[in-house]
Amino acid sequence: QVQLVETGGGLVQAGESLTLSCAASGIIFSIYAMGWYRQAPGKQRELVASITRGGNTNYADSVKGRFTISRDNAKKTVALQMNSLKPEDTAVYYCNAVFYRDDYWGQGTQVTVSS
Repeated sequence: QVQLVETGGGLVQAGESLTLSCAASGIIFSIYAMGWYRQAPGKQRELVASITRGGNTNYADSVKGRFTISRDNAKKTVALQMNSLKPEDTAVYYCNAVFYRDDYWGQGTQVTVSS
């Protein structure tokens, strides 16, 4: 059974930092591309950051320079370090694992940034 469990969400003030973590089980983690997505109320889910199995990263323009994605294959985790948070970063953040047609999602964790 595949599980992706996100932790680390919460309520912070603008300018503060938060780190999200996603723990995977039931998959050969090292072969999966991992990503963080977010969905704000009334908006579509969007890609925030992704990291390939080789460690190449990609970021949404809105978070470049503020967020950092990293992975630990030994621990089967992927993290999202979020700095200089803004109210517009408020959303439910989801962890995603992809390998060809295998596509798994976590349940999400709420991040709320107050102004």
